[in-house]
Amino acid sequence: MPKVVIIGAGSLVFSSRLTADMLTHPALAGAHFSLIDVDPERLAFAGRIVERIKREGNYAAATYSLHTTRDAAALEGADAVIVSILVGGFDAIRSEIDIPFEFGVDQAIGDTLTPGGIMRCLRTLPELVAIGRDVMTHCPDAWVLNYTNPMAMLCWGVHNAVPDIRLVGLCHSVQHTTAQWAKRLEVPIADVDYLCAGLNHQAWLLRFTHRGEDLLPRIRDLAVTPAIWQRDSSRMEYVKHFGYAVTEASGHNSEYSPWFRKRPQLVAAYCPGGSWNGGSGFIKELYNRPDWREVMEGMADGSRPLSLDRSNEYGSTIVNALLGGGDALIYGNVRNDACIDNLPPDACVEIPCTVSHRTITPCAVGPLPDHLAAINQTQINVQRLAMRAALEGDPELVFQAMAMDPLTAAVCTLDEIRDMTRKLMTAHAQWLPAFAHRTLEPRPILASL
Repeated sequence: MPKVVIIGAGSLVFSSRLTADMLTHPALAGAHFSLIDVDPERLAFAGRIVERIKREGNYAAATYSLHTTRDAAALEGADAVIVSILVGGFDAIRSEIDIPFEFGVDQAIGDTLTPGGIMRCLRTLPELVAIGRDVMTHCPDAWVLNYTNPMAMLCWGVHNAVPDIRLVGLCHSVQHTTAQWAKRLEVPIADVDYLCAGLNHQAWLLRFTHRGEDLLPRIRDLAVTPAIWQRDSSRMEYVKHFGYAVTEASGHNSEYSPWFRKRPQLVAAYCPGGSWNGGSGFIKELYNRPDWREVMEGMADGSRPLSLDRSNEYGSTIVNALLGGGDALIYGNVRNDACIDNLPPDACVEIPCTVSHRTITPCAVGPLPDHLAAINQTQINVQRLAMRAALEGDPELVFQAMAMDPLTAAVCTLDEIRDMTRKLMTAHAQWLPAFAHRTLEPRPILASL
């Protein structure tokens, strides 16, 4: 009987989506789902939602168990461990958006780079490492599928701290972006041959062909049409100036450079319409859900719709392939190891991977165009420092990561970045036990502004 562990099972939608997806595969129809969450109330909702999925999908052979700890009962015998957690909740997100904003650093999402992504790495990486070590103790042959952001920083850090772990990071940005361009080009995505490579939330569409026709020139033409530009502005600026489409929404993309958000006027000009196109502090709207009990109750009691159709998330496809249900090609976040020639070998990259029985194999891509690798390298510089800061508990590394962040550096002086970092670490102290006795020291301010 296959066993799938879901850590963070009390999430509002994600856990139930993965469970429903997996049960659509015949090889997983009799799986046991070990649901883990530190919040007993959310965990109870998750169990009731699984009961509904079993009932409405006629999955009588599937079973589940509920756990608030990662003990042997929860983990032993697992074939796959899926992780989607949030350390600190909405309070942490609010402060990592609002404090930088006081210094002029205007974030939209802040979960990948920028001060928000760095702070989320500091809060989350120690817990991911602890999960990895528990996996190595109780189910060392299991593959860990991480859906938690900041994806690259966390996967990189776990690989460093738990080197023998079988880990792949998963996101939906590649499949969403390619489907979006296929729709714009009016071609079926199933008939498109594409290659994407780079970093999570900043991977490049290097090939996009339909029946032998290279569609990249048409993508470059569409990028400068007002109707598309207005809804996806900073990403279209990348296509316009650099020649290649990039993954993830413009709200994310606008944060990763010094070009779009360093003045309020630029945010208004390059992120029209706000929300996923780059609205200031948009992530607070996504995570501030006082109605979560009502939503989960509706999902549990049947009063809210719950699709049993398989989504395009990779999770179920991967687990099915790992258990012998047929090979699959996915895009995963893995250690580079020279798959992309001109990015560091130890960095975490997003590239095509083949999944077969018990194995996930990254595919060699070769070099990126030099200018695209240079843009990726700007992110990698921050990722490396933030990852090290979380593992080593060194506040100076936190400051250095903040100082290398392209948006923060475009807005703030080094004195301001140090002050902002001190305030962020104070606000997040309860979630940063590794820094409990190590504070970021001030420096004398000599400039007269």
